[in-house]
Amino acid sequence: MPQTIKKRKCRNCHEFFRPDCRNARKQQYCSKPECRKASKAASNARWLAKKENKNYHSGHHNVVRVQEWRKLNPGYSQRKGTIESKTLQDHLSEKTTKKQDVPKQLTPAALQDLLMDQHAVLVGLIAHLTGKALQDDIYRSTLRMQQLGNDVLNSSTPNLQGGNYADKKTYSPRPDPPGT
Repeated sequence: MPQTIKKRKCRNCHEFFRPDCRNARKQQYCSKPECRKASKAASNARWLAKKENKNYHSGHHNVVRVQEWRKLNPGYSQRKGTIESKTLQDHLSEKTTKKQDVPKQLTPAALQDLLMDQHAVLVGLIAHLTGKALQDDIYRSTLRMQQLGNDVLNSSTPNLQGGNYADKKTYSPRPDPPGT
């Protein structure tokens, strides 16, 4: 049975918190941003208080090392510019533009657009009748059924013989790939 971790008082804000289970023995600060900053500052102060770290960043060797690095990386410490110069987007103009009408023939409907307004029962019925459950197959079948319905509704003379729709090629916009 896992052992529950006792709450501990944060050294910065003095509120009780439950330490992370992976670091429960050492965690002395809670996870608030200001307490994390205080934890980092205390950690740096402890590190600098050690005798071997007193002059870690000073001395002739470190000065030479930094100077060589700056020669190899010119312009690194210079300002890069304002935030606005870094953005990839143009500012929005307040001028309104006229909405352009796009003919429906130029924008084919996606499967989601075609079937989103329909009920799941209709999609299930199409899948059941065609024996196909893939979206592309249902989409092609739906387009064929829509074209057939438009032909039936828009025909000026009804065909009493049973229809010559099998002769027309308008229902299959593209042939099914082999093996589907």
